[in-house]
Amino acid sequence: MKTMQAKMIWKGNMEMESEIRGLKVTMDAKEEDGGLNKGQTPKELVLSGLCGCTGMDVIAILKKMRSLPESFTIEAEATLTEEHPKVFNNIHLKYIAKGVEKEKLEKAVKLSQEKYCGVSAMLRKTAEITYEIIVL
Repeated sequence: MKTMQAKMIWKGNMEMESEIRGLKVTMDAKEEDGGLNKGQTPKELVLSGLCGCTGMDVIAILKKMRSLPESFTIEAEATLTEEHPKVFNNIHLKYIAKGVEKEKLEKAVKLSQEKYCGVSAMLRKTAEITYEIIVL
């Protein structure tokens, strides 16, 4: 069984630094929540992680299809529950690509969402994940 280890260091106020494999990420609270806005909040990092996970899947699949796009972006919007613990309950992803066949992109996104993206699989336990595909 694979394991993952992280180390968190408090940097002062609400700023935290997470380190995994020697790579560091700064987290902070928004100013209205007592932070100094020096980094993404933990929930924002989860949403960023979702985009990165599915994005890497899609590019890897398109690469195997020999159909890399000229450009590729994912935009994500999530809503949170009203009560604590506030968790994502809806997430909508927009996959936006240029210079790729729509059918191939659709297949890659479907494979990512239904088979490969572990972050999507985890988040789907509490949130509905929807998506749309836009080819420019």
